[in-house]
Parts: sequence; C-alpha cells; structure tokens
Amino acid sequence: MTDEQTPFSQPSEVVPVRSSVGHLLGLVEEMIDEVRQARSLPLSQNALVDREKMLSRLETLLRGLPEELRAARWMVRERETFMRRASEQAEEIINRARSESKRLVSQSHILEEAVAEANALVRRAEGEARRTRLEAEDMADAVLESLETLIGELAARVSATRTVLHRSRPADPAPPI
Repeated sequence: MTDEQTPFSQPSEVVPVRSSVGHLLGLVEEMIDEVRQARSLPLSQNALVDREKMLSRLETLLRGLPEELRAARWMVRERETFMRRASEQAEEIINRARSESKRLVSQSHILEEAVAEANALVRRAEGEARRTRLEAEDMADAVLESLETLIGELAARVSATRTVLHRSRPADPAPPI
C-alpha cells in the first residue's frame, strides 16, 4: 500500500488541545488499522510503519488527552501541598497554644483560666486541621472518581478493540508434510 492509499496520508490531522474521548479512540483505531495494514518485513512478524507519522499521531493523542487527567494530577499535587501546609499551620497553632498554656500555667492566680483557654485553642486548632484535611480529601476523591470513570471507559474501549483485533487474526498455516 502506498502513502497515497493509506487513510492517514493527510497531514491536516489537527486535534484540539481538549479532544473528546470518542475522537481520541477514533485516532487509536486508525493507528491500529494502519499497523494492521502495514507491510510485513520478509521472514518476520515485524511490520513496516512510518515512524514520523506514528510519532505525530501519538503526540496528537497526548495533546488531546482530556483536561481531567491533567487536572487530576494537578489536584493530587495541590492536595499534598495543601495538606502539608495545613499540617504545618495546625502544628504551629498547637505549639503556640501549648506555649501560651505553659506561660499561663506559670501564673498561679489564673491557672484554671489558662488551662481552659489553652485546651480550647488546641481543640479549635485540631478541629480546623481536621476540617481542612477532610475538605481536601473530599475534593481529591471527587477528581479521582471522575478520573476512574474516564479510565474505565478507555479501558473498555481498548479491550473491545483488542478483541476485534484478535478475532481478525488469520489462522496459522498447516505445517508442511
């Protein structure tokens, strides 16, 4: 098959940065067809494909991946940073509360008031830290759930395409007698 006859010979293949999953799956199917129709090298199972064309398509696929994948990676990093900052802030608040508590305890005439206030500060700081952590986990969970659904759809489509590929494989020739 010559380049003029291949279904991919048009250099006008431009995929927007945010492609639909359907468009990306179509591109994968086209690449599978091209590999399937590629000429075999003599005495080999290897096929001859146009490297530049295949690399171009793979780069197009990479650019076209849904924004949710990039957003999920960003969200995970942001969550880790957010959790680290929240822990540091909580630790700082707790340390200040303990320090203030020790200072107040040293003054015997306000001992009861100091202990109560320090405990309230510690409880409030721990409550804020817990609330912040739970909000971050909820946000990350929502993004990961969306990503899980998307990956599931892609995996199902790839599995179906592989099944079609395996069904279309020719039977092995009979051994010579």
